[in-house]
Amino acid sequence: MMAALCITVVKLLLLLLLSLVTINSAFAARQLTDSTQKTLRFQYHHGPLLSGKLSINLIWYGNFKSTQRAIVSDFITSLSSPKSESQPSAATWWASVSKYYLLANPKKPAFLSLSLGKQILHPNYSLGKTLTTKQIEALAASGEDVNSISVVLTAADVAVDGFCMSRCGSHGSSHVSKNAPATYIWVGNSETQCPGQCAWPFHQPIYGPQSPPLVAPNNDVGMDGMIINLAGLLAGTVTNPFRNGYFQGPKAAPLEAASACPGVYGRRAYPGYAGELLVDPTSGASYNANGVNGRKYLVPALYDPSTSTCSTLA
Repeated sequence: MMAALCITVVKLLLLLLLSLVTINSAFAARQLTDSTQKTLRFQYHHGPLLSGKLSINLIWYGNFKSTQRAIVSDFITSLSSPKSESQPSAATWWASVSKYYLLANPKKPAFLSLSLGKQILHPNYSLGKTLTTKQIEALAASGEDVNSISVVLTAADVAVDGFCMSRCGSHGSSHVSKNAPATYIWVGNSETQCPGQCAWPFHQPIYGPQSPPLVAPNNDVGMDGMIINLAGLLAGTVTNPFRNGYFQGPKAAPLEAASACPGVYGRRAYPGYAGELLVDPTSGASYNANGVNGRKYLVPALYDPSTSTCSTLA
């Protein structure tokens, strides 16, 4: 009888212990669920957006072929080309940025128009082949004009602080002149340094799901990768020029119009898959936007603030 009583007590203790574990597990799971659901909102922080007629000045640092420079200059021109271009077009993609202006001021949305400005060449690596952010800003200042965005493009053999480690490019503003704060963009050519990071999906990714690389539409992995990054940074620059416009997350490391939709280029995209894209029947190249002079480009999805979704062209 004593033995039976002991067994009963042990069973009760085990049941009590099991119930406590179950309760604690449920509580922990709820806490995890609550914490993961508290996502940061993509929102407007009431700062100024860039507006009016803006010229895009290109500063080429290092060795670029004329054919490579044409890929980028044609892309800038394509953003404001007539909408009679073959669809889907780079101009249609860029026009979607106007939704940010409409939401910022529904009664009187600002006007924005881009055009190709001047081009400055630095083929002799005047500042060396390893650049700091301050040197990037100094190069950007050489292309500074009223109502302009300076775009610094560094060649494949140029190292820049943070390049390939935490960024493929960046944008910012500086007070290098007596004028109002000037906005600039920097994009590096990753072809020989980190194409798997900064030129995907035209190169095998460094990590994550592995899939065959796509054929670059301009037959230049480095330059087509630069177009992707330049496109996203342009959208981020005009909608969050001074770190108080549209973004999600911390001000020091914001997710912006394009970076809020990483790796998305077409419908049904998922990690390791860029999405459903158009394919050129002759070259086999993948793209989602037509441009001037018969150009084809791959541009990133942009976050649509009116629907809170990532919007793609293709």
